[in-house]
Amino acid sequence: MLDDPLVKTLLTNVVEDESNLPIVEALDKGIETDEEIANETGIKLNIVRKILYKLYDLGLASYKRSKDPETQWFTYSWKFEKDEVITRIKKDSQDYLKMLNDELEREENNMFFLCPQGHVRLDFDESSDYEFMCPVCGEELEFQDNADNIKQIKEDIKMVESNFKSFSEKNG
Repeated sequence: MLDDPLVKTLLTNVVEDESNLPIVEALDKGIETDEEIANETGIKLNIVRKILYKLYDLGLASYKRSKDPETQWFTYSWKFEKDEVITRIKKDSQDYLKMLNDELEREENNMFFLCPQGHVRLDFDESSDYEFMCPVCGEELEFQDNADNIKQIKEDIKMVESNFKSFSEKNG
């Protein structure tokens, strides 16, 4: 599961740096305590704890707390929540697809105008509100052929749908 590109992207974003992914790999192998994870991975204990709590905050890890009867110290046993990772990726993919489809609809149903200095990109209605002049620098706005934008968005949608289909087939 951790080799899947969508899982790897999600987890890399959570753990901030790919070099911290061994923390998740150790959890996935069943190593439970922060000290054991730090020993296994060679990553500093404070970083391991920070990453575990980030995973916990997103619901991607859980823990159980137990008290050592001799020392009276608490031990935290961590667990990687694979089902939550799957749920999160499905939701994120659906949200991203909705955003891309909304963007595609906007691009297909509007004409756009650009400031030659690169300050703004406005649709026809916004441009007419400013009398086709840049609200930042006063330059006359130029028509933009957005066919390349539409093509790129359609390619992005196909890629996301393909990745999501592949992920869903592997992970239910």
